[in-house]
Amino acid sequence: MGTYYLIIIVISLASMWVSNTLKRKFKLYSQKQLRNGMSGKEIAEKMLSDHGIRDVKVVSVRGSLTDHYDPRKKTVNLSESVYSERNAAAAAVAAHECGHAVQHAKGYQWLQIRSTLVPMVSVASNLSMIVIIGGLVLMQIIPFGFNIAVLGVGLFGLGTLFSFITLPVEYDASDRALGWLQRKNMVSKEELEGAQDALKWAARTYVVAALGSLATLAYFAFQVFGGRRD
Repeated sequence: MGTYYLIIIVISLASMWVSNTLKRKFKLYSQKQLRNGMSGKEIAEKMLSDHGIRDVKVVSVRGSLTDHYDPRKKTVNLSESVYSERNAAAAAVAAHECGHAVQHAKGYQWLQIRSTLVPMVSVASNLSMIVIIGGLVLMQIIPFGFNIAVLGVGLFGLGTLFSFITLPVEYDASDRALGWLQRKNMVSKEELEGAQDALKWAARTYVVAALGSLATLAYFAFQVFGGRRD
């Protein structure tokens, strides 16, 4: 039990460190104006056009680091700072989100799997904790409580699986983005290094989240299977 809490503390500290570093990196690279003077919106539209994607719109959304690609609406959603700014950080994020659009257009397998799981994960994430806790309580009363707890662990495990499937999707989108930025000479060498660094730290947030989910899954599995009464 003590080992679990130690792991959670380490992962929590790592998450804070990665998150703070990411914010610091984006602030740094937001100060580096692009040589070509293009905004995040223009970078995104150019990348989509170069890949022959005509049915995806680039739109502005509120918030910070709220950038995402919506495969259902076919929109590249850029936060206000990315949409209108003309710096290395904005170029990196805009190109990364377009990387997801390219994945969608090309039928990238991991993105398809993740998209298939979204509805199930949405339901599972809302129910898993309730089912696990309810099952653990019922295990002390009736044998069937074990089955309920196992169901809860399975639901939580689906979310953990989703977090790990997200990793290749995010890394591939960054590779596509950086490859295009370099291939089309959209950024200088210094700007490309900044974009690489920013996306590297952004990807690490997903790694830490996946490890945290795995550790929590292991904890609940231990509670359920270790506390079973034969």
